[in-house]
Formats: sequence, structure tokens, C-alpha cells
Amino acid sequence: MRRRWMLPLGGAFLAVLLADVLGRAAGWGALGAGDRASGRVALTFDDGPSERTPNLLAVLARHRAPATFFVTAPAAARWPEHLLALRAAGHSVEAHGRWHTHALLLSPWREWAQVRWHPRAHEPGPHLYRPPYGGHSPFTRLLARLARRQVALWDVEGRDWTAASASDLAAYTLARTRPGSVILLHDGPAVTPELLDALLAGLRTRGLTPVRLADLPPRRIGWRAGWQRLAASYGR
Repeated sequence: MRRRWMLPLGGAFLAVLLADVLGRAAGWGALGAGDRASGRVALTFDDGPSERTPNLLAVLARHRAPATFFVTAPAAARWPEHLLALRAAGHSVEAHGRWHTHALLLSPWREWAQVRWHPRAHEPGPHLYRPPYGGHSPFTRLLARLARRQVALWDVEGRDWTAASASDLAAYTLARTRPGSVILLHDGPAVTPELLDALLAGLRTRGLTPVRLADLPPRRIGWRAGWQRLAASYGR
């Protein structure tokens, strides 16, 4: 009797583990970095809009840098004027979920609602979806395909959720940025506008041009890039 219970539990654990390893850490099949010889990088911001959005817009305007914002449904409903300001300024707006909840904490039908929501659902695609925390359940990729969403990840983290200073975060991010990189920042932390200002100055010094994610453009993460992501995910 005990073995009968252990087999399905073991299978469920394996499915969850593979979803994390293959979907989030390796990212195989999702959109990732672009051409490494392009001289372009994509700035992306998760979690907004927020009270910090006008500050980010001001920094981006000063540097004449476009960006891509992955927004959540609650934040978009709370700050509709900021959402309009993002689009008016020429930035791209994509989906970060109906709830900012990890996929493994959602039932399959709630994850379906999570994936289907998009701030531009009534407009022609493509429509990008970045799962909160990059998290995947065993159903995430299937649901994204059914909803005609493209899962978009990143290869460089700005780590602006930590207590480090803006200058240290900028140095950390620049050290890991390469041509074609997709940089993950957040719309919300108090440090992000100052970090962004330093980061954009550093990118300019290195001859790298910030673009919208669609203009990078991102490429599907293949086996080789996936192994590199996997090593970075669990190796630092």
C-alpha cells in the first residue's frame, strides 16, 4: 500500500523538478538573448507599473533609451495612467501575469487565467509572457502555446531587490552584460532609477545600444545556451 502512494508522489515530484530545471533554469525553447554580435541589449522591467514608473521614464528619456515593461494585472489596474505613459513614450508593454504568483502555487485552471491575461490582448501579436520569478509548472509551456503567448526570459539579473547600492549593482550587471543580453530589472525598488542611470551610462561607454526586446530580437534558447543558463542558475 505504501509503495502505491509513493509512485504517484515520486512522479509528481519529478515533473515539478523537470519544470524548474528545463523551463526556468535552462529555459529551453523560451525567448532569451539575441545576436551576440549585434551591439544591442534589451532593458526589461518586471512587476510594474508602480509609483516608481515616472522616475524610470525620466531616466530612460534622458538617455533616449527604449525598454520593455512586463506588467501585472493588479498593477496595471492600480496605475492606468502610468501604463498609458509607458506606451506614449514608445516603450513596449508585455505580460507578467494576472497575479504575481509562482506557477507552482497555481492550480492548472488558475495558471491558464494567469497566462491568458495580457495588457494588449485586443491588439495583434506577438504577445510575450514572462512568468513571475521565471517559475514554471509542468503545464506552463503547454498553456502558453494554447494561449498563443511566447515565454520570454533573460540572461542578466540587475538584482535590484537586494540591499546593495546602485553603483555596486550597476557594476555587477555591467560585468555580466554582453552584446545581445536581456537585462532583468524591476519597476518598484527605490534603488532602480539610480541603478538604471548608472547602467545606461556604462552601456554607452561600452558601445552597447539599449533597444526594446522585440528589436533585439530575442532568440529561442537552444541546448547550448540552455546548459549555460543551467550552470549559472545553480552555480552561483
